[in-house]
Amino acid sequence: MNVLAKYICCTIVTLVIIGPSYAPAQNKTSDDGVLFNDSHFHLTNYIQEGITAERLLELMGSKVERSTLFGIPLQQQWSYQNSGMFSPSYYLESDAPLYYYSFTDAYIAMQYRSLSREQQARFDPMITGFNPADMYAARHIERVLRTFPGVFTGIGEFTIHKEFVSPKVSGEVASLTNPALDSILEFAGRVGMVVVIHNDIDMPMSKEKTAPVYLNQMKSLLKRHRNTSIIWAHMGLGRIVHPVGYGSASRSEAHPTQISIVEEMLSDPELSHVCFDISWDEVAKYIVRTPETVAATAKLVNKYPDRFLFGTDVVAPPNQEFYLAVHKMYTPLWNALDPQTSEKVRKGNYKRIFDEGRRKVRAWEKANIRN
Repeated sequence: MNVLAKYICCTIVTLVIIGPSYAPAQNKTSDDGVLFNDSHFHLTNYIQEGITAERLLELMGSKVERSTLFGIPLQQQWSYQNSGMFSPSYYLESDAPLYYYSFTDAYIAMQYRSLSREQQARFDPMITGFNPADMYAARHIERVLRTFPGVFTGIGEFTIHKEFVSPKVSGEVASLTNPALDSILEFAGRVGMVVVIHNDIDMPMSKEKTAPVYLNQMKSLLKRHRNTSIIWAHMGLGRIVHPVGYGSASRSEAHPTQISIVEEMLSDPELSHVCFDISWDEVAKYIVRTPETVAATAKLVNKYPDRFLFGTDVVAPPNQEFYLAVHKMYTPLWNALDPQTSEKVRKGNYKRIFDEGRRKVRAWEKANIRN
């Protein structure tokens, strides 16, 4: 059975097991009309095409005040031997490899620079065009900062382990134990850059076990870089890397639940620098699946209101309705949260984290870059 067939089968099984979607209630918005600040947004796709920053501003309108600006660090190769004259635009549309595409950083920088100062203030561009298995990666990040001072706030979203994607990447496989990744996070911490990292908590199709495969490696990595502001994208989840016992009230060492895993990390003082984003429509499906999953998530987020951020993880949206759809999917969660917590997750935590990142990176640039 090929990878795509496995994905389809697993998706069907997951939907059957978890049950019907939880019906959304009426959405609550604050008086200013702003729905959220977007902590996870891709301006371009896997063939480095997308929309302009100016077009994104139109889609944001008065509904979204601030947003990150990511490229995608990987380019899908168009291999004639693989797909003939069919040009794949997504990594699931071809068996040809992916390769790192460093020009994405220059493109994001120039998109940002094409805007007025007032427009620029609404964006936080991020550096993504580096290979996290390359010991020179930190030098690439520094080179981008020196080439485009006054532009970038952080790095990411970049990927270590990701279902379907990791096996397709040309060259050495990225790893949580590779010193190259440590050098990247050390440099980001020294400069003050915000880090958004994608790392699946488990292997695709893995069976229940004491702990997800990558959990302990991820925690060890995070604890080695306590001076770095890190956001773990999607709470470590994926399309088929689904939550472990999500929403279950039980908790045991042998069979941890997703809620207990995240709660344990949030309560660990050695991980106080780590936040989680709940971006992506796939993650939204898990969280709003039933009243029980909504309640379990809301209880956790209400307990740690400063440690979660909302992002869309939308790639080059064609219109505003498409762009806002993920936020709408989360309506049951917004309604289940305390109003103050909802405000922090949707807006306030973004401003606190990314404003501090901006301040620190500009200070580093002032001290280290000569005009």
